[in-house]
Amino acid sequence: MSHTGNKFNRETKAMIKPIQFRVNRYIFRPTLMGIVITLICIPLFIKFGLWQYNKAQQKLAIQTAYNHAKVDEAIQFPLNHIKNQQLDIDDWKFKKVAVTGVYDTKYQFLLDNQVEGKRVGFHVITPLKIDHTSRYVLINRGWVLGKDTHTDLPIFNTPVGTQTIIGQIWVPSKKIFTLEAEPMAVNSGKSNSEPWKMVWQNMDIDKYKQLVPFTVSDMAIKLDQNSEAGGFVRNWQVPAERITTHIGYAYQWFGFAFATLLIFIYMSFTKDRHEIKPEINAK
Repeated sequence: MSHTGNKFNRETKAMIKPIQFRVNRYIFRPTLMGIVITLICIPLFIKFGLWQYNKAQQKLAIQTAYNHAKVDEAIQFPLNHIKNQQLDIDDWKFKKVAVTGVYDTKYQFLLDNQVEGKRVGFHVITPLKIDHTSRYVLINRGWVLGKDTHTDLPIFNTPVGTQTIIGQIWVPSKKIFTLEAEPMAVNSGKSNSEPWKMVWQNMDIDKYKQLVPFTVSDMAIKLDQNSEAGGFVRNWQVPAERITTHIGYAYQWFGFAFATLLIFIYMSFTKDRHEIKPEINAK
């Protein structure tokens, strides 16, 4: 084993030696450890920097779409995806849409732990039966204040009759972590089905679709601030925040990569002792 190790060291030194060169009284003589660390750290730091930069660009694109949606004219809510036809949902994010239908309060719920002005409350999520179809879409009607005792649910009204909904497409994330037990489906046909759960910890459309006895869209709608279709507080947060923070992190990682290169160069230069000795002997 020692013979093999010595052979490896000799071969490694032989590979490093050709890249040595002199600059005045200094010799560039990198160590194997320095080369390995540099070759690992610089690509890694650049990768992290690009990751943060790409996140900033993605959020910038979201911000642009969000701003356009606020001034664009509302377009008709697409029903194709509910009919299992091909539709790229990502292309519809934050678009302003219009849809007409009737609220169904039986399967509405409250989305817990929603903060507005440092006060904790709920978002009211109500399904809307779309006119002339048997299909539904979930409407986020806005924020309501919770009571002092969290188990006491707020009282709110839901308008009856046909409503014209105008709002922005909302595609809730499917990356959900929860410790809640899975409730029994309402449409399971079993006599011991549990009552409808009014408070939800997460906006989980996939779970909602399993629990209700109707077809519901994968896309929800956040009710427009100017809509009078039974809305509450609707100070919707801009979805693409911290753009400058991501840019700052990107530059920081790129700086680490550049600093690593400078440190490697600095540590690889040593004074040529043969140039120093004659000066000492001359004295």
